[in-house]
Amino acid sequence: MKNTIAILAVSSLLAFSACKKGENTTQPDKTETSQPEKFTVDSVKVSDSSNIADSLSVAFTSKLLVFPALKDKQLLDSIYFQNKGIKDFSKQGLQAFLDKDKNDYFKSVKGDSKDWLSDISYAQKWYTSSDMNLVSNDNGYMHIGYAWSSYEGGAHDNYGFSERIFDLKNNKKLELKDITSMPKAKLEAILMKNINKINSGTTDSKGNVNNSEMLLVEVIPATDNFYFDQKNLYFHYSPYEITAFAAGDIIIPISWDELKGTLNEEFKERMKIK
Repeated sequence: MKNTIAILAVSSLLAFSACKKGENTTQPDKTETSQPEKFTVDSVKVSDSSNIADSLSVAFTSKLLVFPALKDKQLLDSIYFQNKGIKDFSKQGLQAFLDKDKNDYFKSVKGDSKDWLSDISYAQKWYTSSDMNLVSNDNGYMHIGYAWSSYEGGAHDNYGFSERIFDLKNNKKLELKDITSMPKAKLEAILMKNINKINSGTTDSKGNVNNSEMLLVEVIPATDNFYFDQKNLYFHYSPYEITAFAAGDIIIPISWDELKGTLNEEFKERMKIK
């Protein structure tokens, strides 16, 4: 009887140990949480040239930024507003777009040249160039500067600039109304008052900034071509937009103090404007 009890006790102990061992080898399920993709910036570029004839060569240069972490299509459409028709915003997709854009440009110039090529009396080099640059990305506001230039005959080349701010927290392009509620008429009055605050290269005989001397307009419009830093809101104007070509591009600042009482509270808080 004692032997029977001993055997049963050992069997129970072995069964209990096996059960515990089995429990230890079974791990609880782990729920994986996806981490947000880190914000990174890359770029693609195309630079090529083609001889149209002995008297004419053309060059094409273009650079686009690539934002792998940005997925909102409406935001991406706004970022690439100058490049209509982009469907694939990946690095490979944007590179393919630039390659096609280059080929279309060369084909277009070759096709059009039949009508005027005989009028070119000396060898010329034409070009078209466009560029995107990340200027800053602070407080959830991403500033991209766009620049373009070209020469297709005439007295001089042409160039221009576009400034855009993107609110990455709300996936949208920032509008002027998101910064200030000041009526446009008042903004335009301040722009006229401040036109000579930043030197564009136009000065009077005493060396003072004199951008206003080459004004082509009676009212300087408060456009969507703006950007900002910790001190000012800036409006950027390309040649011929408000002044003669010789004045170059014009940048006019409006300080936060001049906009006091009209600043959007969310914008003011995010930019830490006192």
